[in-house]
Formats: sequence, structure tokens, C-alpha cells
Amino acid sequence: MSLFKNDGLFNRLDDAARKDPRSAPPPAAQTPPPAPRPPYPEPAKLETARPDTKGSKLIVGPDIKLKGAEITDCDTLVVEGRVEAAMDSRVIQIAQQGVFCGNAGIDVAEIHGRFEGELTARKQLVIHATGKVTGKIRYGKLQIEEGGELSGDIGAINAGDTARKDKPLLAKPLTGLV
Repeated sequence: MSLFKNDGLFNRLDDAARKDPRSAPPPAAQTPPPAPRPPYPEPAKLETARPDTKGSKLIVGPDIKLKGAEITDCDTLVVEGRVEAAMDSRVIQIAQQGVFCGNAGIDVAEIHGRFEGELTARKQLVIHATGKVTGKIRYGKLQIEEGGELSGDIGAINAGDTARKDKPLLAKPLTGLV
């Protein structure tokens, strides 16, 4: 006799239940156990308004160290551990325990932890109360909560600074000028 057939060991019904399914006792209601809560804040639930972050996303979790990398084709980088890299992306989110060291060209930077290096936040730089940003910093708009720290070579981006440097200003070279 096979254990896996309908009337086998796991699905055996008594004769009364086979004849009238209403006579069988109702199955016990089972509730799933509650999901465990992570020991760190969820970066996706940060309060700051930011652009739609759909697309490619890289999460460097707590206790993870990523060193000597160039991060490309990443729409959103979430740093919960330590990253030493160069990158150009849309959004960077550094969690309270996260650290980013290196060069980053970003549309929106949201800092709860630490950033050290060269940061260009083309649209917005948000430094939360626990955030600390040091180095050469350029930003479109700046928001710093009370307690947040910003130090180094700091400046706003001028309208001319956002133009791409690899495109020539003139389509044709000027010739014949006196």
C-alpha cells in the first residue's frame, strides 16, 4: 500500500467522513507565526520624499564590506554595511550604521550614516540627524536635519555644472574668425 495515495497515511479518513463530509470535525484554524522584525531600520520606509526607486537595486547588508568596486548600472544603492567604491547612480541611501567611502555622482543622496569622499548630489542631498558627510560635496538642493553634520569643501551646483563635460559646446569648430 502506498503512503502517498489519497487514502494513504497522510490523508486517511474514517468511514463516516468518507460518506458525509459534514460529519467530519472542522479543521483547526492555523495562523501563520508573525514575521520576524529585522534588527535594523528598513531603508525603504524612510520618511523623505524621493523619486521613484524602481529599477536595479543593490543592497549591501549589515556586516558586509564591499571594497575597491566601481558600481555601474545601479539605480539605487542601499548601504547598511561598508562600501569603498566609485559610482554614478540615481539614488543612494545610507542607513544609520552604513558607511560609504569614495566618489559618487548621484541624483538624490539620503544619508542616515556616514559618507566620506567626493559626493555630487545633482538634485538633492538629505542629511538626517544621525548622518555625517565629509569631503568634497556638491549639491543641487540641501536639507540637513538638526544633528546632521556636513564638513569639507561644500558648494551648490550651478546650472552650468550639470552639463555633461564629454559633449562639445559647439557642433562645428569656429574657423575664419578675425
